[in-house]
Amino acid sequence: MKPQNPTHLAIVSVTETAYKRRRRKKTLFQMWYMQDGSGGVLVVAIAAIVAAKLLQLLWALFWRPYALTKNFRNQGIRGPPRHFYHGSLREVKELTRNAAKLVLDNSSNDITPRINPHYDKWFPEYGETLVYWHGLLPRITITDPELVKQILSNKFGFYVKPMFRPVTVIAKGLVLLHGPQWATRRRLLNPAFSMEKLKPMMHKIGSCTLEMVSEWGNRAREGGGCAKVEANAEFQRLTADIISHTAFGSSYLQGKEAFQALRQLQLLSAAKIADVFIPGSQYVPTPSNMEIWKLDRTLKNSLMNIIQGKVAASKSSDVGYGDDLLGMMIEASETTKGAKMNMNEIMDECRTFYFAGHETTSNLLTWAIFLLTMHQEWQHKLRDEVLRECGMEIPDADSLSKLKLVNMVLLETLRLYSPAIEMMRMAPQDMKLGKLQIPKGTILSIPVLKIHRSKELWGDDANEFKPMRFVNGVSMAATHPNAFLPFGMGPRVCIGQNFAMMEAKSVLALLLQRFSFTLSPDYKHTPTNNLTLQPQYGLPVFVKPL
Repeated sequence: MKPQNPTHLAIVSVTETAYKRRRRKKTLFQMWYMQDGSGGVLVVAIAAIVAAKLLQLLWALFWRPYALTKNFRNQGIRGPPRHFYHGSLREVKELTRNAAKLVLDNSSNDITPRINPHYDKWFPEYGETLVYWHGLLPRITITDPELVKQILSNKFGFYVKPMFRPVTVIAKGLVLLHGPQWATRRRLLNPAFSMEKLKPMMHKIGSCTLEMVSEWGNRAREGGGCAKVEANAEFQRLTADIISHTAFGSSYLQGKEAFQALRQLQLLSAAKIADVFIPGSQYVPTPSNMEIWKLDRTLKNSLMNIIQGKVAASKSSDVGYGDDLLGMMIEASETTKGAKMNMNEIMDECRTFYFAGHETTSNLLTWAIFLLTMHQEWQHKLRDEVLRECGMEIPDADSLSKLKLVNMVLLETLRLYSPAIEMMRMAPQDMKLGKLQIPKGTILSIPVLKIHRSKELWGDDANEFKPMRFVNGVSMAATHPNAFLPFGMGPRVCIGQNFAMMEAKSVLALLLQRFSFTLSPDYKHTPTNNLTLQPQYGLPVFVKPL
């Protein structure tokens, strides 16, 4: 008899064992399936769930978009062709990529073709009330100020801020809350942003600005009487320093790590904003998500250290939490009945302060200096007003209130180069807006750039820099009192607008006292959308001490 190969015997043994195991599993399954018919019930239930999910998917991908498109068409609302999954995003991305190659003339304030090229193409074809699709979500553009007022001024929160994807920049701060939670948080924070609380901060604003002024002066002396500075980067650094002192009582260096992380998160968020969001994709360990997680941890740790330092300092002194925004927020949280904020909520508001508190003002100062370099006559007018009302002193609240021309220039800057490019709201139920029937889940898009440049609202010179249009105030500047929207309007108007305007006036006054500004020939007029409106390649200017 031929001896068996040991290897062959091992393979046969393993195969027989696997076969017996499968046979045993099959027998057990058959026994379980036959017992009282429970297995059959489970199979039917699973099949029903799968069928329901499939029907839900088909409804979301095909039937709902078809039904809504027909609904909008019956109301006279048209729009660009829709892909069943991407919606209109492919066309938006292509137009945006092409627009990014444009370099505008320095004298042109018509930046819509570069920032909102899809609106620039679609409005003439479909009208200013059009529908387009952000993936599976329909968006209707609203440019009528009266309808915008109805959307933003509703006290009952009928139109809520939509959540397209998890937001890591400002997390769950006041900007994204709604309903009772928003009302409670807003009530807690309102006192910290009253003018009486903000006035003592003017000295800190002045001190931070003078440090930058001194540095510019030294660079100008070393450069033979003139220095080239990248104003946008300088203003970001300055406003970061100011918000650190006024909001957190810390120096820029202590919060530097947090600012760097926040800046990177901002760029990553801006890159994803035009993509279709797939729920759950934020948990997939892609390189982008892993970078976001890392930056988020860095930001949390930095903010935690600042907050814990504030709490520890309050226990070892008699001044409490101090007079900065963070101190007032913690104190208000502890003294208000039933409205305490936990550590995560306080950190969320710190994110909002960091982002909105320095981003808005740095951009406002950047574009104001750009416009003043392009309109030297206004630079001279503002300097004369500042020297007349403030001399060479740090402005106080009384002297700032007398800077009428400075105020008008900043308002005109906000009109032409508003940090908020677009505002979004969502109808949580079927709504009626004017003559429009808005189905549940529809996004209402308010294109601020378009409204701020409407010739029907602002006149034939809507694209021109004319600060005197605000001589009689904001409500009289256009044909409709609600055509000016840099800070929004209604109950959810930006809580920090007084702080932003006070800071911008103070910084601009101190700079005009000491320098003249001219635009560098290296500047490229390329405004871009990085969640806020910024110069893509910075703002290089020449500063000359007076």
